[in-house]
Amino acid sequence: MILKKRKLVTIVIEASLAHRLEEDVIDCGAKGFTSSIAHGAGPRNQRVSDIEGGNVRIETVVSEEVLEKILEKLKTDYFPLYALSCWVSDVEVVRDERY
Repeated sequence: MILKKRKLVTIVIEASLAHRLEEDVIDCGAKGFTSSIAHGAGPRNQRVSDIEGGNVRIETVVSEEVLEKILEKLKTDYFPLYALSCWVSDVEVVRDERY
């Protein structure tokens, strides 16, 4: 079986911003995403229940090119204004045409 190297982008953001970010991820070239409710605490020890609506974890598997577009979008439109976390992991996928 042939595996293809891709990037898994994980973003945890306030639920009220999730739909907007999902649209931006698609506009950057991602072919899809998975969103789920997220619970936890951050560096300010603020729990998810302290923020109206909680948090959402958005994940997408993308190419390097799409990754760069997503990171630039976060840098310009989200990081200066909102509390969110983002990390990137190396993954290998089957059925590369889906990503």
